[in-house]
Amino acid sequence: MKITKIEAFQVDWSEPGQKGGRSAFVRIETEDGLFGMGEASPMEGGLASLVIIARHLAPLMIGKDALDHTVILETLFHKCIKLGPDGALSGALAALDIALWDLKGKLLAQPVHKLLGGAWRTSLTCYASIGGNAWRTVDEVVKIVEKRVAREKPAAVKIRWDGDRTKVDVDIAGDIAKAKAVRKALGDGFMLGFDANNGYSIGGAMRVGRALEDLGFTWFEEPVQHYHVSAMGEVAQRLDITVSAGEQTYTLQGVKDLINAGVRMVQPDITKMGGITGMMQCAALAHAHGVELVPHQTQPSIGHLANLHLLSTIMHLAKPVELADNWERVGKVFKNPSEPVEGLFTLPTTPGLGMEYDAAELRRRTIPLAV
Repeated sequence: MKITKIEAFQVDWSEPGQKGGRSAFVRIETEDGLFGMGEASPMEGGLASLVIIARHLAPLMIGKDALDHTVILETLFHKCIKLGPDGALSGALAALDIALWDLKGKLLAQPVHKLLGGAWRTSLTCYASIGGNAWRTVDEVVKIVEKRVAREKPAAVKIRWDGDRTKVDVDIAGDIAKAKAVRKALGDGFMLGFDANNGYSIGGAMRVGRALEDLGFTWFEEPVQHYHVSAMGEVAQRLDITVSAGEQTYTLQGVKDLINAGVRMVQPDITKMGGITGMMQCAALAHAHGVELVPHQTQPSIGHLANLHLLSTIMHLAKPVELADNWERVGKVFKNPSEPVEGLFTLPTTPGLGMEYDAAELRRRTIPLAV
C-alpha cells in the first residue's frame, strides 16, 4: 500500500463575521484511493507543524508502504531531530501517526481500538474542562460551571485559570475563594479538578494545594511552570492531593522525567507527542510505574477520536475524558461529531477512527498551506 499523496492544511472554524480558531490537519492517501486523516496540536494554528510536514517529512514518505508505519516515523524523527524533539516536530509526527492508524484501520476494515488490542469499554464518561477563570469573578465562575454541568452532564469538572504565565501567585486568596464556591455549588460528592496553568511558585502551590485538599478536590494540575520539573515533583511529593502534569511534554523521556520527579498523574496530549503510538508507549510507561495516564485533550475532532480509541484500551482508567470549551465548533464539518450524550462518549466501531466528513463543508473551511 504505497503512499502517493500527503496534504497538510488548516481548517477554519469561524463563522462569517467572526474570528475563530484553526485546526491543523494532515491527509495521507495511498495508490488504491484510501486515505487517513490526522491532527497536530493547533497552537498558533499548528502552522509550524504543518510546514515541517509539507517541507521536510511528506517528500520522504511518498512511495513508502503505509504499513511500515513505525519505521517511517522513527526514520523521520531522527532525520529531523535537530529541529528539536520537543514541540512542532513532535506535533507533526503525531499528526502523521494518527493518519496512518486511521488509514490502517480502513485497509483492514477494523476500528483502531481493535488494532490496539481491543476495548475494555465502549462508552467513556467525560469531564467538563472550563477555562478562563482567572478573569472571572467568583459568581461568574459558579455560573459558567453550573451551565456546563446542566448542559453536558459530566462525571467531573475541572476549573482552569488560563492566566498570565509571566506572573505567579497573582491572587491566591481569590483563587481559593473560587474553588470553595464551586465545591459549594456542586456538592461534596462531585469530582473536581483544579488546573493552575503553571500559575504558582512552590510556596503558592503549597498554599492552594492544601486548600484544595480540605475542599476534597481530586487533582491539582500543573501548579508550577511546566519546565521546572523538579519543582513540579517537589509539590507533588509534599501534597496529598494528586498533582498532575505533562500536557506540555512532547517525548516519552519527558514523561519519564515527570514520573521520576514524583508526579503521579501524567497528562500528555495525543496531538503533541507521538500520536496514538506515542500514547500507547506512555500508557505502558505509566502502568510500569503505577501512575495514572489521563491525557490532555482539547481538540473536538480527529485528535479527540484518536484519544477515545486509545483510552478504551487502558485497563485501569480512573478519570473521565476531557471535554473542553467550544466543543460544538466542528459540528458542520463532521457528519458524526463525537459529542457526549448524558455525559458519555460512545466509542466508534467503523473502520479507522470512525470519522464521516461533509466533503463540501471541509473544502469550504480548508486553508491551503503556502510553503
